[in-house]
Amino acid sequence: MELTAPIRVADDEGVLRPMLRLALPALGEQMLNLTIMLSDQILTGMYFSTDHIAAVGTVSYLMWLVYELFVVVAIGATALTARFIGQKQPDLANRVANQALLMGCLLAIPATILGLIYGREIILWLDLQGNAVGYASSYMGYVFWFLPLIMVETVLLACLRGVGDTRTGMWVMLMVNAVNILVSWGLVQGWGPLPELGWDGVAIGTSAALATGGSILLILFLRGQSGLQLRLPYLKPDFDLIRRLLKVGIPGGLDILMMISCQIWFLTLINGLGNLSAAAHNVAIKIEAFAFLPGTAFQVAAATLAGQYLGAKNYRKASHSILVTSIVTLSFMTLIGLVFYFGGEGLASLMVGADRAGKREVIELSARLLQIIAFSMPSLAVLMILAGALRGAGDTRWPMVINLLGFLALRIPGTYLLFGYGFGVEAAWWLMLADLTFRASLVSVRFFQGGWQRINV
Repeated sequence: MELTAPIRVADDEGVLRPMLRLALPALGEQMLNLTIMLSDQILTGMYFSTDHIAAVGTVSYLMWLVYELFVVVAIGATALTARFIGQKQPDLANRVANQALLMGCLLAIPATILGLIYGREIILWLDLQGNAVGYASSYMGYVFWFLPLIMVETVLLACLRGVGDTRTGMWVMLMVNAVNILVSWGLVQGWGPLPELGWDGVAIGTSAALATGGSILLILFLRGQSGLQLRLPYLKPDFDLIRRLLKVGIPGGLDILMMISCQIWFLTLINGLGNLSAAAHNVAIKIEAFAFLPGTAFQVAAATLAGQYLGAKNYRKASHSILVTSIVTLSFMTLIGLVFYFGGEGLASLMVGADRAGKREVIELSARLLQIIAFSMPSLAVLMILAGALRGAGDTRWPMVINLLGFLALRIPGTYLLFGYGFGVEAAWWLMLADLTFRASLVSVRFFQGGWQRINV
């Protein structure tokens, strides 16, 4: 069948229009993606205990890690597909997508087996306390079965973004949300013919939603979407393309995986302060995720713009488009920071639910954490856009080094030091602010130095 064409943004005269064409559907996708987490959070806050809230917070970190297992493939796939579309070589972009799916399968199968066998041990390593351990373990026990479909979603969406298609991801996430809300809420409350399964209903609903997203994208790939289609000859290992994917993807994947590992390490330290701190941290992180909506959406645009403009050898537009994207994102995220600072308590109340025993403390502590992180929004905007642009250009080593410096030289040792002197979770969040500012400064130096424009992928 005839394929829909990829979207070559390098053909546009300006940069604002293609940036918005990429970013706005990506923003819709990110909003819908966040709705899944918020739905689980609100459902848990309304019907379950503080231990469940702490468990769902740890689960959200693990879900983040699960998705990023495949980021080695995804980052390389976005960079190469974007570069080939910029060079007007759509057939090579399609070959990259097929090879990326092949590599994803080689990662997903052993990861599924290990998750099913060692899932509880992973939860215990995160230092959750009391009943929260069992709640988190049972939740992930459902999710691990669907790792192959999570891989399909992660890899194919990365390829579609590289060829300039961010709309498909938005529509897929709309259907994923519908399944998650209907099944999770239905099974918790026992709607109609559905059984009332309590906590298991939350996990089953999320798992059903994940299966839906991966299945839809696999069907689209079989039929053909935006110049990408599953073709058996293209699934034969192409070691030159695999080498190029890994050349970009391994540093980028290590960057993301080590960053998530450090985030989980940070979470483990906070969990050690008790379930009140763990629950408040979880609630504040979920609310902070709203700031990542424009950040991640415009980061997707920056990566695609950088890759396609460099493929077209238009270096001036590559730099200009990233600067424009940074300014727009900084404006959005600064406004969100003001909302966090002045409206944190109301947002935390919405997330936690009814003001029952023990929850008032969670709300008040969460609000104080949000006031702290509000000051980091400009730095976070710069960090997200410039790091995303460097990855889209194939310059994945520098973001890796910068993120490792921030976490291993500042945030993690600083948290040990502060907790050792008796400080609590609020001090850790001040340290998080310092870390984000430090990393934003370093990635800005790399961008303006210009070495990312000379990277060969």
